[in-house]
Amino acid sequence: MTLSRTITAGLLLLLVGLPARAEDKPKDPPKPEASYEIPYKLTDTKHVMVRVKLNGKGPFNFILDTGAPALIVTEAVAKKVGAKIEKGWGKFKLEVEGGLTVPDAKGIAMDMFQLKGMNSMGVAGVELHGVLGYNILAKFRIQYDFTQDKLAWTVLKFEPPEIKRLGDEGGDTGQGGMEMMANLMKFIAPLMGLKPNFELRPRGFLGILGKNDKDGVQVEDVVKESPADKAGLKTGDLITSLQDKSIADFEKLIEALAKAGEGDKIKVKILRDKEEKELTIELGKGL
Repeated sequence: MTLSRTITAGLLLLLVGLPARAEDKPKDPPKPEASYEIPYKLTDTKHVMVRVKLNGKGPFNFILDTGAPALIVTEAVAKKVGAKIEKGWGKFKLEVEGGLTVPDAKGIAMDMFQLKGMNSMGVAGVELHGVLGYNILAKFRIQYDFTQDKLAWTVLKFEPPEIKRLGDEGGDTGQGGMEMMANLMKFIAPLMGLKPNFELRPRGFLGILGKNDKDGVQVEDVVKESPADKAGLKTGDLITSLQDKSIADFEKLIEALAKAGEGDKIKVKILRDKEEKELTIELGKGL
C-alpha cells in the first residue's frame, strides 16, 4: 500500500469514529413544563414579533396571532426553505429564537393579504414572513410582560385538535385560511362561553403614505386602486383636515382613521397647488 493510500485510509477511520456534532442530531420535541425565554420585538404596528428558523434556514420574522388558525408561512419563504407542500400544507422544523424547537410543525403556505399589505406599505417597520397561529401557540403557556425584552414560554401537555386541511373537500382553496378560522372559532367559542352578540366590522383603509408638514400631512405616495386613489388624492397633496377637524400630523391622521370602518365616507380637505379642495373618500377594508 502506498503512503498516500495509508494516510487516506487512516483519515477515513478517524472520521468514522468521530461522534456526530450536536447540531447534526435531530432535536426532540420540547418536554412538558420546560420553560424558555423567547426574545421578542414590538413592530411599529404593535404586533409581537419573534425570529424563527424554518428547516434550518433564516431567521425570519413571524408575528404571534392567536386568531390565526395555524402556522402560516409566505409562499416565497416556504419555497426558500424547501418545504414540500401538498394542498397548501407542509411540515417545517420550527426553531424559535431562545432555544425552542418544534420538529414537525404543520403550516400553511399562503400569502395573507394582511401581511402583503403591511409589507408593501412598510407599516410594521420590518418585513414579515409569516404568523405563529393557534396550532403552535396552544402548545405553550405564554407570559407577556411588556416591561421585559423576553416572553416566558412554558410547554403544556396539550396537543391542539387537528384542523381540516385546505381543499380536502375539493373546493376552492383560495379563502381556505379564512374558512378554517371560522371553523376554529366555532370550536373555541362554546368552550369560552362566547356568543356572537356583536357585529364584526373591518377597520377602514385609506391607502396613503404621508409625512408631517408644518401645515398638515403631506401625501408621499398613494396606493394604486386604493380608496384614496379612486377619490382623486394625489402625491404631493397636503391634508389639512379630516371630517372638518384639523390634522396636525400623520400620527393623528392614523388615530382618527382607526375609529372608522369599512364603507365609512370621510371628508378630507386638501391643499393642491395652493388651492383648497374637498374630497369624499369611501374607506375600503383594512387590516
